Formats: sequence, structure tokens, C-alpha cells
Amino acid sequence: MPPPPQDEANDRSWWPDWAAPSAGVMGPAQPAPRSTEQLRDDDSRPELDRRPSSSPDAFVHRDKVVHVAPTPDRMVNRKLRGINLSMIAVNATIGSGLYWTGGQVLRVGGPLTAPLSFLLSGLLAWAVMQCLTEMLCIWPIPGALSVYVSEFVDFELGIAVGVAYWFTYSISFVALITTAADEIHYWLNGSKVFDGFVIYLIIPIVLVLINSFEVGIYGWIEVFGSSVKITCLVIVMVLVGVLMNVWEKPMSFDTEVTNNWVTAFAMCLSMASFAYVGVEVVAASVLEARWPKKKKTAKPGEEILISKTVKFSAVYIPILATLAYTLATLLASLSIDIASCQLPGLSWINSTRCPSKEDQPSSKEVQSSIFVDIAQNSGRKVLENVFNIILVFSVLTCANTNLYVASRTLFGLTTRLDGSPTQNILLRFFAWFGKTNHRKVPIRAIIFSAASFMWVPFLQLQDGKPVAAFIEILAKMGTTGVVIVWACECWAFIRFYNCMSKHRDALKRHRVGQVRRWDEENLDDYPYRSHGQPYVAYAALAGCLFIIVVSNGAPLWNGFYLTPFLSFFLLPLVFLALLVILKVRSHASWRLVDLSNADKVVNKMLELHDIRQGAS
Repeated sequence: MPPPPQDEANDRSWWPDWAAPSAGVMGPAQPAPRSTEQLRDDDSRPELDRRPSSSPDAFVHRDKVVHVAPTPDRMVNRKLRGINLSMIAVNATIGSGLYWTGGQVLRVGGPLTAPLSFLLSGLLAWAVMQCLTEMLCIWPIPGALSVYVSEFVDFELGIAVGVAYWFTYSISFVALITTAADEIHYWLNGSKVFDGFVIYLIIPIVLVLINSFEVGIYGWIEVFGSSVKITCLVIVMVLVGVLMNVWEKPMSFDTEVTNNWVTAFAMCLSMASFAYVGVEVVAASVLEARWPKKKKTAKPGEEILISKTVKFSAVYIPILATLAYTLATLLASLSIDIASCQLPGLSWINSTRCPSKEDQPSSKEVQSSIFVDIAQNSGRKVLENVFNIILVFSVLTCANTNLYVASRTLFGLTTRLDGSPTQNILLRFFAWFGKTNHRKVPIRAIIFSAASFMWVPFLQLQDGKPVAAFIEILAKMGTTGVVIVWACECWAFIRFYNCMSKHRDALKRHRVGQVRRWDEENLDDYPYRSHGQPYVAYAALAGCLFIIVVSNGAPLWNGFYLTPFLSFFLLPLVFLALLVILKVRSHASWRLVDLSNADKVVNKMLELHDIRQGAS
């Protein structure tokens, strides 16, 4: 490979090439096939500068180039069908958010607040996915969430987004196992040997083994798990509907948490948003999505048919989740007294009405899922066990999917790093996780993602409030991480949308395919037009910022509590610190990616198309 020009001699020496601001050190991922004349018309394409599409003043001189093209041992199999992608999204979304967090929301906010919080949080998730889906249908590429932010907002911010996303799903993996332990305690309470050996050790190992299956087999395991989970959810909703009572005092709330309904509602919005973590995982699983085979009679543009597979999962899963969560919570709010001490409470509130197990060890009250509590109040013992089995199954299958997402995120960040002996030890360490085994499974990324926080559940073997608070902080940090990623994706889409609008004439003149949103001569060329843009994107960004700043801050309005402060604000502070470190380390500019130059924007779009072609 020839050395880069002197003005590009410096390099951020340990970043993936797909996120690098300079693609000039590499050729296209692979030559474009003949069917891509809709992407680039050779007869009319101008002589464009194939050097970096970002502004030259956005980065500094480079010392060395370490970006490498993927080798066979750094590639995965593309075998996931549309149904696999959809069911992975279902498994990632339906976990403890409804069954466990729903009880917390109902106890804190009351009968009216609970379904309203899930409805508004669902609308936010839908709006975010409208933005993400539009970009994902154009570029279903590895590391998509990081790439979009790197290309349209800021390079280092894209890396920070990737790290935050990996952390979210890695910590959520063990947090869900901890939740499963709490539900298993409904049957076996106080057996530390069982907890430590079976729940905290054997179950994670089993989930790692399941994730180690070849992706074609793993995809159908997800289909089975999601099918059972959806069936169980329908059964739960029907049974709860049969048991429901008349709504009483819809505006009631937990006065031990706050002294007004508005604060309770703001807090519940933050908690309800946790239930929708997972709607965006199609952006991670698309890495292994089956690419349509080209037909001999294929028409120009048929290579984009993968967008139909992506579109269903990305557009409709948030809608279905919103309907299911809102209806289930509404039915539950009609069927239980919010004063029940069996509903999960907030750990940092010293409740006199419902003392915690740490405050009153002799108490026989065991906090459980809202639906288990409903069954218990109905006097149907069998129904209690059925609901608890459903919850444990849902939580563990969600944990399994979270491990999948975390491993693919880590793999996407490291698969194109150069781990040769000539590179520094840190680079070689990260590059080691970008390799796959003989079944094309990123087993190293799987094991690392599982082991990174696998020690956390064992802390529960030591009783006491400090341990419980520490585990809760880590678990809630994951929720905040996803909302931060959502906000960055909305920002990336806004800049992408405005960029397309500003340079629509240049994109049409150079015949750059699938980014001509307003080309009336070829409307079918653009894979997916989301609704109400760009207003939906601005509303989604505002909603994410509201959750991060206002809703997450609501627990502190009536006094400072260390647990919610660390739970909701430690990760944003670490995220900003990581961004600053990345900027300082690479001596990078603090300005956003320059999208003002038409030729460089055209170049950027073509380079993203090259990445997509290489992924196909």
C-alpha cells in the first residue's frame, strides 16, 4: 500500500477504517457491481476527489496508518433473515421493562401516570427509529450507529457512541441476570449457594454457549424465544384483563417519593424509557443480515431490497412495543392497589409504609413483578407461578439477546483494526476482539462482553444497602447510555437530512443513488421516507434531551440522593470525559464535520456506498 500524501501523514492510530475521517489510505471496500449504475453513473460522474470527504481542517497531521481491510478471520456470516432480525428486536425489547419496571412506575406515579409514561416513551422510541431507519435503509453497514455519527456529526463522538452502546448492553446483560435472581427468589429465597453457583455462574455460561452457535442457528433460537415471549405476553394481558377492577383515584401517586404529581410523572418517563431499550438493535444485527442474491433479470436498484428486511423490524417493532406496553400497563393499573408493598420501589427512598428488606430483615414481604402481585391478590396460586415463570423466561432471553448485541457492537468497533506486531499494545489488544472463529462467530467479543461485568451479580451475595445501590446504579447507567445514543443518532439524521436538502442539486447532477430524497424523476430510488421530517427528528432529539436532563433529574428535585444522581448522571459525565480524551489524544478539531462543500458531500456518500457494497 503506497504511503499517504504528506498532508495526510498523521493518523488517529487506533480507529476502525469505517470511522476514519480519511479513507484515502484504502480503496473502496470492493468494486461496485454492474447493478449499481443507480448509485453512480459512470457516463455522467464527474472527476471527484476520492480523498477524505471531511473538511481538511477537522483533523491534524498523521504519523502512521493502521487501518486494514477485513480479512476472512475478521468477517461474519450473513445468514439472518427478516424474521430473525425482527425477533431479535422483540427479545431485546421485551424483558424486565414491562414486568418489573412497570411495577415501579405504577407505584411511584399511580394509575394514570403509568400507561401515559409508557405511551409517551413509546412515541419517543418510534420517533428515534424513524430517523435511524431512514439512514439504515440506505446504509445497512457494520457499526452503523457509530458510523452515522462519525460521518455526519463528529468523528470522536461516533467512537464514544460505540463505546457507550457496548457498555449499555454489556452491563444490561448482568443486570437482567440480577433481576432474574430477584424473581427466582419468589420460590427460593435466601439460598446464597444456589444464587452464586446456578444463577450467577451457570446461567451466564449457558448464555455464552448459546451465543457461540453459528449465527444461522442462533437466529432461529431467537425466533423460538420471541415467539414464546409474545404468546406469554398475550396470555398475561388477557388474564389481567379478566382480573381487573374499576379504576380508582387515577391521579394518585407515592407521596413518600415526591409531593406532587408532575414530579412523579417526570420520574416515571425516565423509568418507562427503560422498557424501550432494544428497539434499535436492528442496527447492530444488520451486520449479519442475509443480503439478497442478485437475479439475472435484476433491474437497477434491486440491490436495495435488504432495506425491506430492515424496514419492518425498525419501523414496526417500536409501534407494537408501544401498544403492548401501554395496554398491559393500563390493564395492570386497573387491577392492583398502588399502595401494595410487593410492587418494586425506589431503593433510595426510606419508606416507612413499606420498609426494605435491609431496614427490616424480619419482613416477609418480597417485592415481585406487578403481574405476579395481581395474581397473588386474586388468590390463584397457580397463576402466580405461571406469571413468575413467564417473567424469568422473558428476562433471561432478553439477557441472551443483550449479550449478542454487546458482542456485535464490540466486534464492529474492532474488526478493522490492525493488530500486527508493529503496532502499540493497546491497538493490538482491541484488534484481538475483532476476529471470528471457524464458524464466523466473534467468540472473543462474546466472552469479553459477558466477563466484563459478570462479577457484579456476585455482589448480591453480600447483603446490605451499599451493595444493592451499587448494582442499581450500574443497571440504570445502561438505560441512560441508550438514550444518549438515541440523541446522537437524531442529531446525525438532522445533519444528514439538511445536507441532502442543501446539496440536492449536486447529488442529482452527479447521480448519487439512494440519497436523492426529493428527486421527483426517480422517487423509488430513495429506500424509505420517514414521516414528518425534519420535525419528527427535532422532536425526538428534544425528547431524548428531556429524558437525560429533566426526567433523570426529577428524583433530585425534592432533595439530593446519591444513588439517583450516580445512576442518571455518572454515565453522561463519563461519556463527555471520554469524548474530551479522544479529542485531546488525537489533537482533533472541536468543530463538527464540514458538510458545506458539495463535492466533498458527494464523495462522502459514495464512500458510504462503497462500505455498503463491501458488506454485501
